[in-house]
Parts: sequence; C-alpha cells; structure tokens
Amino acid sequence: MGKIITIDPVTRIEGHSKITIHLDDNGEVEEALFHVTQLRGFEKFAEGRPFHEMPSLMARICGICPVSHLVASSKACDMLMSVRIPPTAEKLRRIINLAQIAQSHALSFFYLSSPDLLLGMDSDPAKRSIVGVARENPELARSGIQMRALGQEIIELLGGKKIHPGWVVPGGVSHALSAEHRDHILSKLPDAICIAQSTITWFSQQIEKFSEEISVFANFPGLFMSLIGSKGELETYDGRLRLADDQGQILEDIKAEDYKSIVAEEINPHSYLKSPYYKAQGYPAGMYRVGPLARLHLANSCGTPKADQALSLFKSLDHRSAFHYHLARLIEILYAFEMIELLLRGDDILDTHVRAYAAANAHEGFGISEAPRGTLMHHYKIDDNGLIIYADLVIATGHNSLAMNKGITQAAKHYIKNDKLTDGILNRIEAVIRTFDPCLSCSTHAVGQMALDIQLIDASGAVIDRVAR
Repeated sequence: MGKIITIDPVTRIEGHSKITIHLDDNGEVEEALFHVTQLRGFEKFAEGRPFHEMPSLMARICGICPVSHLVASSKACDMLMSVRIPPTAEKLRRIINLAQIAQSHALSFFYLSSPDLLLGMDSDPAKRSIVGVARENPELARSGIQMRALGQEIIELLGGKKIHPGWVVPGGVSHALSAEHRDHILSKLPDAICIAQSTITWFSQQIEKFSEEISVFANFPGLFMSLIGSKGELETYDGRLRLADDQGQILEDIKAEDYKSIVAEEINPHSYLKSPYYKAQGYPAGMYRVGPLARLHLANSCGTPKADQALSLFKSLDHRSAFHYHLARLIEILYAFEMIELLLRGDDILDTHVRAYAAANAHEGFGISEAPRGTLMHHYKIDDNGLIIYADLVIATGHNSLAMNKGITQAAKHYIKNDKLTDGILNRIEAVIRTFDPCLSCSTHAVGQMALDIQLIDASGAVIDRVAR
C-alpha cells in the first residue's frame, strides 16, 4: 500500500511550510509536494483603499523584502497617475531595491544555506546553523552579518527605517538623498565589494564537493523568466520581460506590463501558493523558474566589471541545477554593491526634484520589478474615485512553485530507496527548497523554536519510522 512521508515544518526558510513525500505500493517515491499552509489575502484587504495608500500597505506583506513590494506597487501607481517619475527618483528607487536584493541574498546564503555548505548536509542538526558556522569559520559568519547589515543600513539611510520604509511613493520618492548619507554609503562599499568577491572565491572552491547534489537538486531542462535590459544586461528595476529555455532560445520578449498575455496561474488543492505557468505550453508543462538563477542565465552581462568577471564562472556551470542559485546570489550581491556605487557617483543623484504629483488619470496600472526571489508583479484597477476595486499580485516565490515541486520529487526519488529515513536525506530534500529561497513570511509567522517531526506512515495509519528535531 502507498505511504506518505511528511516534513513539517520545512526549516531554515523564510516562513512556514511542509513537504509530503508520497510512496507507491512498491515503496518507491511517486511524487513530492511543497505545501504553503497558511493564507495571505492581501489582494482582498486592498479593495476599497485609495490607490496612493497601496505602496505602504503592500510593504506590510513581508518583513524580509518590503522594499520589493514598495517598488512594484509604486510603479503600478505611477501608471495609474500616468506620470513619468523624475530621473533621480528612478535612480534612488534602483539603489534601495539593490540594497534590498543584497541584504536578502546575504540572509539566504549565509544564515540559511551556509550551514549545509560549510558543515555538510549530513552534519549534526544541532550544529547546522549560523551559530555552528560562526564556530567553524568565524570570518564567513562575520561576512554574512556585514553584508546584510550594509544592505539594511542603506535602506534605512534612504528610507528612514530598515523595515517597511515609506519612502518609495507614487510618483517617485518622498525626499532627496543628502550628501552626508551618500558619502557615508560610498565609504562602506569598497569593503563590501571585497567581501563579496572573497566569498565567491571561497564558494567556488566548495562546488565540486556537491556534485551529487548538483545533479539532482531541481536539475532538469526548463524555462527561465526575468526582466532584461535593453542590451540584454542584468536588470532589476525596469526593462522587458523575457522567457527563454535552458539553452538560451528566447520564446518571449514583451513589455513587462503585458505579462498576462503569456502567464496564467493555477490553484492547487495542496497549497495556498498559486502555480503560474507559461500559457503557450499549458499547465503544468509550462513550468518556469525566476530569481537570480534565471536572471543570470538570461543576461549576457551584469554591467559592472567585477560581477561580469564572476558571471563567466556561472556561465561555465550547469545552471539548470537549482544548487547554483547559491552562486547566482553571491554574484548579484557583488553586482548590487558595484551598481549602487556607480549610481551614487552620478552627477544628479542629489537633485531635489524626486517626485511627480498627479491624481488618478487611468483606471488600470501594472508594476513589475525584480525582487530578490524573482519577478514581482502588481496589477491594480481603480474606480472613478481612485479606490482599489481589483488587485492581483504574482509573488516571485509563486513563479517557482511548480519547479520546487519537481525539484523535491527529483531529489526524493534519488535519495529515498527504502522505508528507513535519515536526517541527511531529509535535509537534502529541504535543501532543494532552500536553494529557491522561498519567502513565505508574508503568510506565515512563528514565535520560538521551529520543531521538525517527520513520520513515515503506512496505509493502516501505523508509524513505521520517525525523525524528530
């Protein structure tokens, strides 16, 4: 009779979820499912609110990446107002979004994934944490703390606070950057760039240790989607929306606001996380991936010298494997700090004209930008009084929903060969999810210790194996 293995909750990700692994009558893995177990509901909360409140409201979706929602929401409101924001305002929005990407990537790599990478997938779970990393390699732990702290400091200096800043607003930003804050940020960037480079060097020396994981961590042919610059360069704020296969063949290259012409969403009974897919290939064959792996796969350059050098290493790898999300994040951290430096040295970065003012001049608006985890889409409709009557959010993590399910199924089939479970096997299946770095903080919250209790249950309901931590 068939059996089910449950991993509940999945650990070292941002939010709460669980994994169920379904075995067939022969005890072989049939499929694995990633469940997001709590409801968000922000699209309904927004109905009836004035459109100009949306950026601040949407920032409350997440405490990890509020800036991403601020930026996408404000871009949608710009379209509702039918305004072109001042050039300096766009540059400042780019800077705060890059700082968001850097600090979030640092959290993912150093805090959540480096314990596996440094200590090993089979290491003692009690030591497999950032505390264990600090004991084993203090410099690596300090690097993570410094990188995340700088990203958050930049957000605070621009936006007024580290979490849920209200600085990005419809029409631009609420106030200009001061010379004092610009110079302070510039003074910190050289060290951050050096740390990012040294971490890339360290990680590149670890990759060959994980050849088995690389081969089965969501390593399969598929599609990738992201924003792309006018010259095919890495883009995180604006640009066209591109979808291509793993060989680089471009299938779609459209205006970002036309995303609904190629993307549809499916609702699955096992999760509150929607599953977007490429319309032309249907569901679920139209599965695609977003995020740093997709962005670097689709980009022909980063546009900054040190990140471009690191990009050549990424391009030499089998970047169909989700394991290489780790390297992609490190390269994007390097790119973010380099690009922030370039933008801050611009002649007009201290210009005080940073906001365009207007009432609602359109009934529909789209805002698309790149969040740390991938392409983020906000779509609003308003009535004649400027009140929201419709809001649709396609969250970056949602784009990866189908790929995460396929990835954990691939890993489970490889590692689970009988009814006996080991912590190392289960940790590897969880680690597939961690490579995607799903952000579920907008829907799930925990206080205190996150327990893990995995039970293998036969058809009669008897527990035949159990792993708890």
